[in-house]
Amino acid sequence: MPRPTHVILLPAQALLQFMKLEAAGGILLVIASAIAMVWANSPGGDFYFSLLRTKVSLLFGDIGFSKSLLHWINDGLMAIFFLLIGLEIKREVMGGKLATLSQAALPAIAAAGGMAIPAAIYLAVNWGNPVTAAGWAIPAATDIAFALGVLALLGPRVPASLKVFLLAIAIIDDLGAIVIIALFYTADLSAEALGLAVAGIVALIVINRAGVTRLAPYILVGIFLWACVLKSGVHATLAGVALAFAIPLREEGAVDEPPLVRLEHMLHPWVAFGILPLFAFANAGVPLAGLTFQALLEPVTLGIILGLFIGKQVGVLVTTWGAVRLGLGRLPDGSGWIQIYGVAVLTGIGFTMSLFIGELAFPEGDQSAAIRIGVLAGSLLSAIVGYIVLLLAAPREAQVDAGYDPDALEQTAGQGVRAGEHR
Repeated sequence: MPRPTHVILLPAQALLQFMKLEAAGGILLVIASAIAMVWANSPGGDFYFSLLRTKVSLLFGDIGFSKSLLHWINDGLMAIFFLLIGLEIKREVMGGKLATLSQAALPAIAAAGGMAIPAAIYLAVNWGNPVTAAGWAIPAATDIAFALGVLALLGPRVPASLKVFLLAIAIIDDLGAIVIIALFYTADLSAEALGLAVAGIVALIVINRAGVTRLAPYILVGIFLWACVLKSGVHATLAGVALAFAIPLREEGAVDEPPLVRLEHMLHPWVAFGILPLFAFANAGVPLAGLTFQALLEPVTLGIILGLFIGKQVGVLVTTWGAVRLGLGRLPDGSGWIQIYGVAVLTGIGFTMSLFIGELAFPEGDQSAAIRIGVLAGSLLSAIVGYIVLLLAAPREAQVDAGYDPDALEQTAGQGVRAGEHR
């Protein structure tokens, strides 16, 4: 009996499914954040915080991990989130919207500006204070789920090319955040654990080069790698990125989905509807009792708000304009400068990654409330203003007029393509 074949998703179809899923996940993020805020400021608020401080232990013989529930979410579950980010980056670079220099140039330049200017603004606000200056990277990140969720509310008013542009910026943004975490937010290193982690990475490379396409060996080595990285002092979420880069995207003569695409499809629902809402629930709760306007002017809070709301839009817009003027890229089809500005404002929605970097920048938790207030305020301002700008800038029929009819795009994306050589 002939073996059934499976249709491989074209990049267009994979992109559509990704954006739809992330948009739905963004709604859950809002709900989870609202529940956390209400619970943290209710009579049961003490239970909310004590629950997050509850110690959970995991033992393997004499080797064990004992961390609070909050740390298990931030160090454990978020490693899976970073694994998904790594998979998306690899897919886009090897065969997607970042596969060529001409495709990647404009969003890469925009993302670079959108990270540098917010960091500079934060440092300017916190000038002369080396303790609070450690949070310089907090406003440099963009939350894909929230940003795409806002675009989803606009429907066909926004050209699909503009959504791809925002997605590309956010993915490169995430890659920049990964590099920042690896270089600047590591604790004291353990040479022994780090050596074992390197051995795990070598094992992943060997498995990949041997042509192994089953996911189980990669996952088992990935768990070992995560444990070693967690003990090494390098943040454990980077183990997810290393594992992602080892998963094959293409395999010779394959008729099934490539391992990378298969794992990405498996992880998307768990991350979008489970891990990220849980992260938001655990990190968004901040007591508001006694909160005054003066609290918004504290250096950490003000630096984050200005970095996200002002720095991101200025950085993305100015560098995009410069790149287009110099001929290094061109505007997405069907879009104008007002819409580019709207997207630039939306990149200031930093929520998930900003909160995560904030936990790394101030591990003692002494700036926890300031970080959360700043991230929530800056992200909310960016979401509201970005939505209004794009709502007023684009006519409802703009997407079809630009040649990006969603129905036609989905119909085209429905055609299958087989995978090429193994990588």
